[in-house]
Amino acid sequence: MLGEVSPECRRRLITHYGTEVSGWLDTVPTLLDQAGERWKLTLGEYHDAGHASVIATAGTLDGRPLLLKAWADPTRFRNEVTALRLWAGGPTADVVDVADDLGVAAMEMINGQPGGGERPSREPQTVAAALQGLHTFGRLRRRSPDLPSLATYLHQEIRPRIWRRLESVDLGPWRNLANAILPELMTLEEDDGRATVLHTDLYRENVLFDWLGHPRFIDPLPMVGDAAFDWAFWTVYYDFGHDTDTRLATAARIARIPVPVLAPWCRALALDGLLYYLETADPRAPRMAEVLAWLSAPTPGTRP
Repeated sequence: MLGEVSPECRRRLITHYGTEVSGWLDTVPTLLDQAGERWKLTLGEYHDAGHASVIATAGTLDGRPLLLKAWADPTRFRNEVTALRLWAGGPTADVVDVADDLGVAAMEMINGQPGGGERPSREPQTVAAALQGLHTFGRLRRRSPDLPSLATYLHQEIRPRIWRRLESVDLGPWRNLANAILPELMTLEEDDGRATVLHTDLYRENVLFDWLGHPRFIDPLPMVGDAAFDWAFWTVYYDFGHDTDTRLATAARIARIPVPVLAPWCRALALDGLLYYLETADPRAPRMAEVLAWLSAPTPGTRP
């Protein structure tokens, strides 16, 4: 057996889910051992990454390297597996086996090693083309009616928490900037013509590269909704604080969504992020305010 998860892994998941996840973390070695025995895998070691699941390396009898992933949240497990299966054959990590009773899946190990391979020189353009392909799969294939909707997420989570934090967080010199964005945030509407299965968690660490230098998306938080949301998330967060202008221009060109359409989505996500960073005293708050100010400028200049 793998033994207990690391103290750092335990800390990350407790921060994410709360202390109630401690009992589940105690069962993880048994869950992964049962999955490995069921699928005749040799277990390796924990891959100590992520904030919402536990990951370990494994190998098949013929030497194929895999990752075993155990989810604390059954809904997150179900939605992620559903989306990855819908995108099968596209730019994602393949799902090899699933144990619904254990909440564990065996996943392709990109480039044969945790973390994938080297990033190509034209990374933004390469990732943008792959994201467009992912959205195409999400539009053309039959979607599960059980996947959550972006509309619900906007209405029940993003807008309420922005309003709550606006009342409780000291925005200091950025108060006027935030207030100027509120009207468009409240009227932000989706375009049904762009509806697809979204990834919604497009941080750089969730895009790995295979041995050919092709992007492979992992760890989605899938929803069904306007592709503009994914492009805005990628623009703001993919390499946070760096080359925002390049990603926005690339998104508009590849997705064929004009910058004036994408920009309000970017500002909404940046405002949400700024308020979160301020509430948690995160040192990235000034950087996010800088990104938000650039996105709000009448004629944005070039960012570093």
